[in-house]
Amino acid sequence: MTTDRERWAEDVYRTAMETAQAGGLTAGRLFVVGVSTSEVLGSRIGTAGASDVAASLFDGLQRFRRETGIYVAYQCCEHLNRALVVEPDAAERYGLEPVTVVPVPKAGGAMASYAYRNVQGAVMVEEIAAHAGIDIGETLIGMHLRKVAVPFRPAVRRIGEARVNAAYARPKLIGGARAVYVIEQPTNTKEE
Repeated sequence: MTTDRERWAEDVYRTAMETAQAGGLTAGRLFVVGVSTSEVLGSRIGTAGASDVAASLFDGLQRFRRETGIYVAYQCCEHLNRALVVEPDAAERYGLEPVTVVPVPKAGGAMASYAYRNVQGAVMVEEIAAHAGIDIGETLIGMHLRKVAVPFRPAVRRIGEARVNAAYARPKLIGGARAVYVIEQPTNTKEE
């Protein structure tokens, strides 16, 4: 029999995979995750943080990380201005400036504080421009997505009691009436 914790780990894994596939993400891209463990448990955001819920979700997200090579950034709550926990390799690759703070459940949130303790060499940064992400419990990840975010409806619409939203980013379409966005492949016009 599957426990809630096991189902949540599987649900977050599936949602991350589905979102990454929809956005065409490849290894080395940034994926932001915002989580209210309170909302997962059916309470109002910021009122009942739970490290055991964070541990379950972390397990699913680490599986996603291992299988795809996509970096996962864990967003803190508003008490830390939604700073993020990232791997040192991600910080270096994207030129992210480290900040000094340690997320704890009451200032950072259960998910970010769990990630900080469990990501090898965790680095805190103030902002990123992620290629995609998921929001569990309406934590507002939009400030950490690239400029043109495309809303995406994953198959999993709730994890526990928390609503799930997702998005991936695409490059801006610029230009006017004469702009071309897709290069057409030449066709063989030679008659045989």
